[in-house]
Amino acid sequence: MATTATYTVKGMTCGHCVSSVKEEVGEVPGVTGVEVDLQSGLLTVASEQPVEQSAIVAAVEEAGYTVAGAS
Repeated sequence: MATTATYTVKGMTCGHCVSSVKEEVGEVPGVTGVEVDLQSGLLTVASEQPVEQSAIVAAVEEAGYTVAGAS
């Protein structure tokens, strides 16, 4: 059963930012789809099985941004 999770990414200012986040998050094992809305900062991650939040946060940080509310 496919699942989706949403996160709010802080620090994105342009289309290149969106591409960086999509690329990094898309490489997380199990992720089947990534949507990023630049204006709201909303990141929607689709996967076959739930993916650990820490893996998504790490991928966003690898792209150079932060996830709101992530510790």
